Amino acid sequence: MTFAPATEQGTGTIRDIVIVGGGTAGWMTAALLIHILGPGGHRVQLLESEEIGTVGVGEATIPPIGIFNRALGLDEDDFLRQTQGTIKLAIEFVDWLRPGHRYLHSFGAFGRPLGLGHFQDFWLRAHRLGMADDWEPYILNSVAARRGRFVRPDPRRQSPLEPLAHAFHIDAGLYARYLRQFAEKRGVRRREGKIVRTVLRAHDGFVDAVEMADGTRVRGDLFIDCSGFRGLLIEQALNTGFEDWSHWLPCDRAWAVPCASAGGFTPYTRSTARPAGWQWRIPLQHRLGNGYVYSSRHVSDDEAAATLMANLDGEALAEPRQLRFTAGRRRKFWNRNVVAIGLAGGFMEPLESTSIHLVQSAISRLITLLPNHGVDPAMAEEFNRASALEYERIRDFIILHYAATERADSPFWRECRDRPIPEELTRRIRVFQALGRVSRDLDELFSEVSWLHVFLGQGIWPRDHHPLADQLSAEDLRRFLEDMKMAVAREVDAMPTHADFIARHCRADSLTDSLKGTA
Repeated sequence: MTFAPATEQGTGTIRDIVIVGGGTAGWMTAALLIHILGPGGHRVQLLESEEIGTVGVGEATIPPIGIFNRALGLDEDDFLRQTQGTIKLAIEFVDWLRPGHRYLHSFGAFGRPLGLGHFQDFWLRAHRLGMADDWEPYILNSVAARRGRFVRPDPRRQSPLEPLAHAFHIDAGLYARYLRQFAEKRGVRRREGKIVRTVLRAHDGFVDAVEMADGTRVRGDLFIDCSGFRGLLIEQALNTGFEDWSHWLPCDRAWAVPCASAGGFTPYTRSTARPAGWQWRIPLQHRLGNGYVYSSRHVSDDEAAATLMANLDGEALAEPRQLRFTAGRRRKFWNRNVVAIGLAGGFMEPLESTSIHLVQSAISRLITLLPNHGVDPAMAEEFNRASALEYERIRDFIILHYAATERADSPFWRECRDRPIPEELTRRIRVFQALGRVSRDLDELFSEVSWLHVFLGQGIWPRDHHPLADQLSAEDLRRFLEDMKMAVAREVDAMPTHADFIARHCRADSLTDSLKGTA
């Protein structure tokens, strides 16, 4: 059997790449493209206007950002100094299951396996026998986060435990500036000004050029839309369409405000459930980032702002700023010769700190599928397939937090609890309830450990434990868990405090722009 090649769309060699929009998404894209492709074979331009504000896609990240920074060859201490960053080991969820309840979604290993058995198999059996209550004391990241400690892995030090997995809290505006300096030094050309018109080719509808306010036309072979919610090219010019997920994720607005730090900074993000949504708390070196993500159907804007301002740790350092959004994604992320990255491609509320990661993964996917001559539909289709799947799996993980709740104290939470959920998420819940097994795709973002934390933290428990856990006697099981708890405690005892680590390795001396970042 033979297969005919897909019809090529667009002709000519792909050499001129134009990025529309700056901010975190635009400068992450520019930095990695110029670093990977080099200035010799490709020309990369970035168009942005200082008159157009950026949303700032996040101050809290997840561990894969370390891969991105290492790919650029960035020094982690310098990165933290330049972004006034701190370490992130986990996300704490407060009042999500019920008022007064809290748990950590920690990065890193969930205990230590024994033979072919997963640690959670043994812990679940012990819990049923009354030998174990909370799972946090067996998790290195959780104990270190609670005690405010951190140390980088040392390959010279022998340990029975996997090292801490970590991410960062950063000022997104400072990160964009840091990457801009990186990219411009390597040949990315930045052009200041507003785009007033998009010029399409008559014969195929591809973008030929964008016209600036001063009349200049900037032509390109491939355009990357990092223009934020507007979707200047992907939507306004190409009418790609948007898949609305607000029937699953009803929050549609947020207030954001920085405040003064009150004491030390924690090595974890906090998410606190509120009557019509949730509030984030993100500790940087010189301030706290705060925001209230809420449903405008369930609370007025003024009341939401008042709730946020009444629940700050310190004095507000600016007036709160409002963001409006709709959860969902473009029907195509790659349409003709335009690729949407960041908010131009879709929006997921920052409950699990995925905004910057979605930028990172889109850039990596684009580089993998980057055309050399023309735009082959097969490459665009593969990009769209993988991107859609990633968004949908992250969407389902976020929905899990809302759907698995016992709260019935407000109309918002009653609706979240009773709202139908996607079929795939229902299937995963049933698999976990049966025997404590996590069903997931191999290449999706959230690991088995992440699903475990949120399943258990949100009150979804297996009906039974795996038979592998029955291989230990009750006494051996007790000893195994006690040894695990002691090993974790000893490891954390040897760590410096998070504050000491920052002071010693990556303290930011300047307060420059520390008040500008938002969630």
